[in-house]
Amino acid sequence: MSWRLLPLIVLIYFVAYMDRTNVGFAAFGLKRDFGFSATLYGWAAGIFFLGYVLFEIPSNVLLERAGARLWIARIMVTWGLVAGSMVLITGPVSFLALRFLLGVAEAGFFPGVILYFTFWFPKRYRARVVAALFLAVPGSNALTAVISGALLQLDGVLGLHGWQWLFLLEAAPSILLACAVLALMTDRPEQAAWLAAEERRWLRDELAAERAGTLRAHGHLTLKQALTDRRVLALGAIYFTIGTATYGITFFMPPILKSLHLTDWETGVATAVPYVVGTLGMVAWSWSSDRRNERRWHFVIAALVAALGLVASGPLLGSLWALTAMSVATIGLYGSKPAFWAMPGEFLSGPAAAGGIALINAIGNLGGFVGPYVLGWLKDYTGSYEAGLYFLAACALASAAITVVSVRSGGAEADPRDGTGGAFRPAGSNP
Repeated sequence: MSWRLLPLIVLIYFVAYMDRTNVGFAAFGLKRDFGFSATLYGWAAGIFFLGYVLFEIPSNVLLERAGARLWIARIMVTWGLVAGSMVLITGPVSFLALRFLLGVAEAGFFPGVILYFTFWFPKRYRARVVAALFLAVPGSNALTAVISGALLQLDGVLGLHGWQWLFLLEAAPSILLACAVLALMTDRPEQAAWLAAEERRWLRDELAAERAGTLRAHGHLTLKQALTDRRVLALGAIYFTIGTATYGITFFMPPILKSLHLTDWETGVATAVPYVVGTLGMVAWSWSSDRRNERRWHFVIAALVAALGLVASGPLLGSLWALTAMSVATIGLYGSKPAFWAMPGEFLSGPAAAGGIALINAIGNLGGFVGPYVLGWLKDYTGSYEAGLYFLAACALASAAITVVSVRSGGAEADPRDGTGGAFRPAGSNP
């Protein structure tokens, strides 16, 4: 199942993340051609997430009803068309509008994939499966850095600016991959002709037993109940704070490193380094989390590592040592994700899982607006990125603190097959 499903899903998320974050490299040309300030750039980087948040829950509910195959293909075509339309930017209004529409187009993709994993993979494998998905994030950031640096060299070819070539060529893969989704993706295990009948029976029984255990431990939640459940809201708050730190550094790492007086190509290569390091850390963290069936402290320690790296980056700005500190930060930022996303499926299923996972991701993605906007505003206000990095570090620290205070690990008596031994459960909640 992993070899059949994960390569395609990881590749899709790779392309999605590239179209989401390549604006960081286009920022150089956009500032030159239109005079955009760091505050406006931060606003545009973050407004993507406002569109994403508004349409995320309905999109994920429709995916659960229509099937992942058709709905994900629809999402990919839509976001590819909007991403390509970024070549039409003529000023601040069109820049903000197209970034907002890109978020609307992509809404529901990531929580849809997390929901899709619950249809296929038993809980004891999910941190590793989520880590495989998140390989696309630092991997995409690293390769996007190199590719975007190269595409910017096309400035003037056929009368287009380098940033226009960047948006146009990096949008095409999403539309092409939609065809691969329709041809290769299977909605549910019972439809998988590529599994033997015995394998389908084993998977059906395994997942049914887990669902029964979840119902016994947590009760049956409706979609409405999931959207107001304290466990869901606590996870949303945790993901918001770590997401603020993650997206703040993601969108501003290229401009930060550009201040070292590097060329576009050198900036791309330098930006790739922290993401390669972060990838290695994420894989190790997910393996440890699944092996120990523990989620809470894996997340907390990762968030603290992220805060340490971001704090250290501040006084090191202007030197290559800042690159080392940001590499430490990415280990924590990306290492936190697999343990976190193994949690919702431990007490949510069916429509409740579709809505609850989407709500958690929606709350978290508000951090994608807050992080870039505040970092850009602080840069314009102080003249340096240092204060912004301290703000991001505070967000990572807050994420760890919220986790320690408001949630607790499942008891040692939990059934390891049920995956609840490391579940996030708000203290005092009544499932």
